[in-house]
Amino acid sequence: MKIPVPVKVAALVVLTTLFYTYVGQLVPQKEVPAPEAIKIKQDATPAELAALGEEIVNGKGLCMTCHTGVRAPKLDGIAASAGNRVPGMSAFDYLVQSLYEPDAFIVGGFGDTQMPKLDEPPMNLTDDEIRALVAWLQAQGGTPTITMDTPIGAEAAGAPPAAAPGGTEG
Repeated sequence: MKIPVPVKVAALVVLTTLFYTYVGQLVPQKEVPAPEAIKIKQDATPAELAALGEEIVNGKGLCMTCHTGVRAPKLDGIAASAGNRVPGMSAFDYLVQSLYEPDAFIVGGFGDTQMPKLDEPPMNLTDDEIRALVAWLQAQGGTPTITMDTPIGAEAAGAPPAAAPGGTEG
């Protein structure tokens, strides 16, 4: 008895699917809890904020996952180039707007990459954590000037600051 080719193909597909489903179940699953808000002192200096920003860049923010120059632009020297990206816009304003509205400015050659909004899930960074990121970005080819009193995000637009989950005072 000869088995028709379509039946052979269907059997191969079903058996392959069952095999990979079985192998997939052998891989241990790990639950990763959401990162906690980083506690930032309200009297932190710009240099201290930059150091905390580096922790966020390499940890909770997952920034260096993409910002390698392949998927998203490298961040080396961003402090110097940010002030020249949009005529009439300061480097500080460019950096802040880029973090809150990642699609506002697309660097040439990186239009296919979509950066998540940092103040929304999955990152959920607080305004204070974004201040630390801005300080770190300012330190990449410049000197950080942002402080905890510098209004950013909704605060800069005149809205009252939202309560940060877990609090950021310390």
